[in-house]
Amino acid sequence: MKRLVCLLLLSVWPLSSQASPALQGDVIADLHALQSQLKESQSQEGTLAQVVERATAQAEWLASGNQSDQWASALYQQLAAGALARQDQHAAAADRLAIARGLNGVDSAQAARWLREEASLRRAAGQRDQAIELFSEWLSSQQDIEAVWQLIRLLAQQERWEEAADWLEQALNETPALTETQQALALAVFRNAGQGDKALGWLLDGLSAQSAAADWRQAAGLAQQAGQTGVAAGLWETAWQLGKLTEQEDFWLLIQLHVAGGTPARAAEHLEQALDEGDIVRDESHLRLLANAWRQAKDVEKALNAWHALALNTQAAADWRTYGQLAYAWGEDGQAKQAFARASSLGDEEAEQWLASFN
Repeated sequence: MKRLVCLLLLSVWPLSSQASPALQGDVIADLHALQSQLKESQSQEGTLAQVVERATAQAEWLASGNQSDQWASALYQQLAAGALARQDQHAAAADRLAIARGLNGVDSAQAARWLREEASLRRAAGQRDQAIELFSEWLSSQQDIEAVWQLIRLLAQQERWEEAADWLEQALNETPALTETQQALALAVFRNAGQGDKALGWLLDGLSAQSAAADWRQAAGLAQQAGQTGVAAGLWETAWQLGKLTEQEDFWLLIQLHVAGGTPARAAEHLEQALDEGDIVRDESHLRLLANAWRQAKDVEKALNAWHALALNTQAAADWRTYGQLAYAWGEDGQAKQAFARASSLGDEEAEQWLASFN
């Protein structure tokens, strides 16, 4: 920021511009001398202070004169601003530019340039609200996508999310390819402005087989936050199939999303494949997860087979009874009777009552 501000302030003045009043020769020579002194001073505080002192004295002396004098006064104020900025006195430098652009001898184009530079200085000084006002004023008559992004960041820092979202629409339309920093800022603005659907749509438009795993995770997470669990499951499934997500925790989140998102059969298929290939242990918790997934999917044959396998594994009366109840509900009386009989033999009194209904 400091280097950028200094480059702006050390730009060549349009001394011969037709729009600017003519300057006296001795004033031009003095301005150039001070400009050279400022360029060569680097960070020498003593020299910088001398530039500020000389430029300030000249600016004040000329400020009450004619248009030519006021134009010279404005240029001296710019020199003082440059020297102050090099000393990290950004607020003071901004004050000098504010004075400069308000003088009568300054044409509108130069005043606009100083307005832009003052906005950057206010931002560097931490004067965010003032910087926001200045950037907004600048953008009301200028096309400057860099300034738009700076304004969005300032509005976000001040938690003025809805205003930031308004400017973001323009920024997204005019920025060919976003940087990672801009992407993160855009997501933060959309989320905090209560526009999660826009954020999700924007992310989905940018996703492809070449997108990084982090992009897929971010899109799925945003879909979850927006209450679109089915979309999140679809995104996670696609990323899984593309090989973007390979960790075991990614697998379990895939299962959870499918179950919660209304596609339990897909969760069950993933579980069966993992069990068959030995990727997960065939223990009670995994068999129970599989059985419940098929049960939610209402696939009668696979659900009953899964509950039978679970009951055989646990030999728990409650599991045999649940298996029997499902079989009975789905019209599989033979399986139901066998399941209730097994549960009854394990001491389940409720299963005995169910078994009695077959007599």
